Amino acid sequence: MTEKFTGMLADFGAADLALAGGKGANLGELVRHGFPVPAGFVVTTAAYATLLAETGLGAELEGLLEAENAGARIRALFAESHVPACVTADIAAAYAALGGGPVAVRSSATAEDLPGAAFAGQQDTFLNVVGEQAVTRAVVECWASLWTDRAIAYRQRQEINPREVSIAVVVQDMVPADTAGVLFSANPVTGERGEIVVDASPGLGEAVVSGRVTPEHYVLDRSGRTKSFIPGAHEVVIRALAGGGTGESAGTGSRQAALGTGQLAELARLAIRAQDHFGRPQDMEWAITGGRLYVLQSRPMTALPPQPLHLNPFQRLMGPFFLEMFQERPYPLDVSGWMQRGILAMLHGMAGSVGVVFPSVNDLLPEEDGVVVRLVPPVPHPTLRTLGAPVSVVRRARRFNPTRWTRDSRFSTFLENVRRLNAQDPRTLAWRGVIGLAEDAFATMRGITELRISYLPGAFLPQAKLRLMLMLLGKRHLGPALIAGAETRTSQANRALEALADQVRSQGTLARAFTELEPGELLSRLEHDPEFKEFHTQFQAFLAEYGHRETVSVLLSSSPTWSDAPEVVLGLVTSMMGERRPAADQTGQALAELKRHPALRIAALRRHLLSAVDAAKAGTAFREDSHFYATMVLPPLRRALSELGRRLCDAGVLADAADVQHLRFEELAGMDDGGALPAAERERYRRLVLARAAKRRELEGIPLLDTATLFAHMRPAPGTLVSGMPASRGQATGTVRIIRGPDEFRLLRSGEVLVCPYTNPSWTPLFQRAAAVVVDAGGIASHAAIVAREYGIPAVMATGSGTRDLQTGQLVLVDGTRGQVTAAVAEPSS
Repeated sequence: MTEKFTGMLADFGAADLALAGGKGANLGELVRHGFPVPAGFVVTTAAYATLLAETGLGAELEGLLEAENAGARIRALFAESHVPACVTADIAAAYAALGGGPVAVRSSATAEDLPGAAFAGQQDTFLNVVGEQAVTRAVVECWASLWTDRAIAYRQRQEINPREVSIAVVVQDMVPADTAGVLFSANPVTGERGEIVVDASPGLGEAVVSGRVTPEHYVLDRSGRTKSFIPGAHEVVIRALAGGGTGESAGTGSRQAALGTGQLAELARLAIRAQDHFGRPQDMEWAITGGRLYVLQSRPMTALPPQPLHLNPFQRLMGPFFLEMFQERPYPLDVSGWMQRGILAMLHGMAGSVGVVFPSVNDLLPEEDGVVVRLVPPVPHPTLRTLGAPVSVVRRARRFNPTRWTRDSRFSTFLENVRRLNAQDPRTLAWRGVIGLAEDAFATMRGITELRISYLPGAFLPQAKLRLMLMLLGKRHLGPALIAGAETRTSQANRALEALADQVRSQGTLARAFTELEPGELLSRLEHDPEFKEFHTQFQAFLAEYGHRETVSVLLSSSPTWSDAPEVVLGLVTSMMGERRPAADQTGQALAELKRHPALRIAALRRHLLSAVDAAKAGTAFREDSHFYATMVLPPLRRALSELGRRLCDAGVLADAADVQHLRFEELAGMDDGGALPAAERERYRRLVLARAAKRRELEGIPLLDTATLFAHMRPAPGTLVSGMPASRGQATGTVRIIRGPDEFRLLRSGEVLVCPYTNPSWTPLFQRAAAVVVDAGGIASHAAIVAREYGIPAVMATGSGTRDLQTGQLVLVDGTRGQVTAAVAEPSS
């Protein structure tokens, strides 16, 4: 039986992507469900495959895929090719059955119109095509457009294998549009799902899509009523875009709107119907001719922001703390593994110990297509058990003293479990053994959870007691400074880094290597140059002690530790080589001010208050140090997950071992052996990873939490460049240095104002050289604020926009007492 290379639109549906391409499958689905779609047919991917096979073009194409100027050379081959007679006969018959008049010929690739990869405009469309030969030639040009430079580049970005992509072609009756355009069933700018956005212009919709005209812009509610309208600015004449023919004319200047209320309502109804049918917001092209509305295309909206959040006061208060930890979008493996079974399990346990229900991971980090789309600041919910929490808290505070937490047998057990995890080499284990190693890491983390549940009451109650006493004395503002400077593993790590920087400064050749070489080159030089052996030995000893620290966030097992990214640590050493700034003793100054209070002449009160200061300091140290030890679980966990990724890569499931992050832990645990999956399972997981990776790329420009929403209630005082939460007292003037991530640590120079999006303990060594710190996120209890007070430098947290509104090299005055950053005037040189 002769293979059929064409079919009417109604012959295809959502399940026919491989045969009809994205556009053909979607249009067929619309036709089947009664949408007003122009009549048409699909030239299937079988026709494209037949051309490649019977002309030898497929073999030539394969040989050119890796060649220079591959796209142009492949398109030239298509231009010279002769379409097999069996294909042309089917196209001619389908065209005749359609009526033989003007048609639109549109590309329909198998990789397009997918969540995260719309391929909008990547292949070609031809309008007003008339005649059998012209239609066949347009089909060939659509096939060739699969290999335009823009299409090739787009597929590369989407990590789509060029050998796996094919193309169909949709041929439809040409709609001689009076008015045409596009509509979105959700607002593509704000993400508001309750709004429908319509762009319209006289003539063909291609003019709107291509940007050749400025269309009328309507924002509608779900019923089709106009919420806002912006008139368009049209060309004097809009000609037909392809194949000759005349287009519509539209005069410039004021005129009546192109769409009436009834037409807008009908467009809104179609948008909602299409969204409901496909299960996601739609990007649609439409046309009106003779008063009749047609749908020309419908595909999933891409890069759509989440529905705008409306935060309550508690969420706005807590938002900066969580935003600081979620500067990078978590991968599926982050969420389902380390977060859900480690860190968030700890938060659930701590909240549950006082009868409070912490939101689920799905509420905190809602997903679409298996990828986190946003961060929703949590609102813990108290229960009846919360009424008894004060008794439980006081009992634990009396029983568990934070100054002695490392003597607890559970801490010794935790350390022993970490040593046992580190002793296991996942490469020697079977698949189930590697899964077991990861599960053991999560179980080990529960040791820190239990210790925090026991000892945090003894850490927080003294701080609450100190705040109350200071408030009664009228010295509440001294609280943060008084508890700064506690001895912690973080402060010890920072001193160890300072010692490494001192060693670099003392050796001229070593110092030149640090200042002249890029991090990768420097690391190689340290490893192989005998002259630097002593420093390299000390550097390795530092990593052995502190290398488990996170570089980005304690929540992300996907992010490297210091040992995984030693160049980050070398960047810290580089930044610390400059002149050491004398640290202001904020704690000493605050203590001196407190002791001058007349009430402290009473010896008993003085002893009681100073004891409260020491207890509050111990609480701060417990919080910091328990965080430090919790991260010791990360290296063995990361090794286990990396090994799973390597085996899946070897099995052909993943293109790169790091792509394991796109899978969920329960998916990995559900495999008997990821290195020996059946072919169908390999393909299923491979496509799942590709789809999630595409969705993640789609969301790259969309923040997890819009700072404009978080800080909308904050209004900067007149004359300020940015303002935020005062976190460390004092004023300092310096030039701005924006540091966006650990890979830029080495750029900070002594005396500069560090402006950054977030901080964690890895950032704090920079504070020994910074004149002040300005952070987009965080709060007064964040690592940045605590260490800034320890080093006596001003800090402003939760600015929301510091990295956007300030510029590197700008001279500013940072007022950490008021939480303001203003422009500074340079002193005239003498």
